[in-house]
Amino acid sequence: MALTTGKKAPDFTSLNDDGNKVKLSDFKGKWIVLYFYPKDNTSGCTKEACDFRDNMKRITKTGAVVLGVSPDSVKSHVGFKSKFELNFTLISDSDKTICNAYNVMGEKTLYGRKYIGVIRTTYIIDEKGIIKYVNPKVSVEGHVDEIINKLKELKSK
Repeated sequence: MALTTGKKAPDFTSLNDDGNKVKLSDFKGKWIVLYFYPKDNTSGCTKEACDFRDNMKRITKTGAVVLGVSPDSVKSHVGFKSKFELNFTLISDSDKTICNAYNVMGEKTLYGRKYIGVIRTTYIIDEKGIIKYVNPKVSVEGHVDEIINKLKELKSK
């Protein structure tokens, strides 16, 4: 079960797609769209990433930054980001520490086989590090528009 709104977002330290250490607290003072996705270069994850890329101007107008997190390696993120010209930070969580802290690991089924994997989930975190919105069951289609509308709504309060 995802973390709930009103809670402090768990801080983390990991490597970004440049191989540099990054912490959630590095973004204090900014709104953050923290989205978890299962795997680089898969159809749904690529569509979601490209939707964020294509709408980045609309997102930055709200004052937010986008951080994508998956269990893929830095090397995988480098290739994924380059191949699709992604204009936001990808964070490697190869040991699934961040995924576990944000409770996005769960049972999934692929071709009748059950396994534990990343449940596509998005958090909106305010400039003080408080979770303001959680979508624990993201549907890729229309997701970025939903997030932009939610950012506008939250920031107008």
